[in-house]
Amino acid sequence: MEIALNNGFKMPIIGLGVWRMEKEEIRDLIISAIKIGYRHLDCAAHYKNEAEVGEALTEAFTTGLVKREDLFITNKLWSSDHGHVIEACKNSLKKLQLDYLDLFLVHLPVATKHTGVGTTDSALGDDGVLDIDTTISLETTWHDMEKLVFMGLVRSIGLSNYDVFLTRDCLAYSKIKPAVNQIETHPYFQRDSLVKFCQKHGICVTAHTPLGGATANAEWFGSVSCLDDPVLKDVAEKYKKTVAQVVLRWGIQRNTVVIPKTSKPARLEENFQVFDFELSKEDMEVIKNMDRKYRTHQTAKFWGIELYA
Repeated sequence: MEIALNNGFKMPIIGLGVWRMEKEEIRDLIISAIKIGYRHLDCAAHYKNEAEVGEALTEAFTTGLVKREDLFITNKLWSSDHGHVIEACKNSLKKLQLDYLDLFLVHLPVATKHTGVGTTDSALGDDGVLDIDTTISLETTWHDMEKLVFMGLVRSIGLSNYDVFLTRDCLAYSKIKPAVNQIETHPYFQRDSLVKFCQKHGICVTAHTPLGGATANAEWFGSVSCLDDPVLKDVAEKYKKTVAQVVLRWGIQRNTVVIPKTSKPARLEENFQVFDFELSKEDMEVIKNMDRKYRTHQTAKFWGIELYA
């Protein structure tokens, strides 16, 4: 199942996120995912595992498991490289052992102190607050992103973690419209207005953290996961599915792309088994009413400043 982007390319509606995957696990997880049927990988320079992902992809291509053109590979520009967009993209391509990316996103709508191409560090000032570079505008960054398309290094470009206002601005100054906005959204943080705005203007929404962060974000941020909600457990029981499968199906029926992350082989299979059932309108409404406007990603924990404030 795919979603057509505003430039004609098609994006698989479910993908595998590689954030926080341990380097020694990546090869087996990616090969297993491809065998299961995944054709969409969500990567980022900031995840610091591009080389390992590249090795797994090269193995998949050389052994004939899958062809390059059959995969949709997303990568992201880190904030410290906003002034070095082309160099950063080429650096990621080299590590991933690819000739092009299907999608390249601006990871966060903020430029930070440059620490060297591809280092993806988040430099803090003496006050412990993220060192933001106020000399580079998001418009400048976007026009450099557009150059990547003209150079043939990427097929589509997009945004990540942009709100309504920043997305609107990008639509105004862009020559190539953003194809995607990747945002945190799940039953506890539905962001219906942002989703509607993007979809109204032809921007596909990708849901990162589509399961509400689960154990990973609980460990980092002390956040609460929607997977433990009794209402969702009741819905899952009704369909004889897991809560995770119900939540992913809900995201798909919102016409959003979902990119669950897991390091457990069994969960790879489970998360992909979401095309053999459909949630009723009534159950979609039940889940809609669960919104808590609860963001699990809390940047102040690491950067001394809440970027989403």
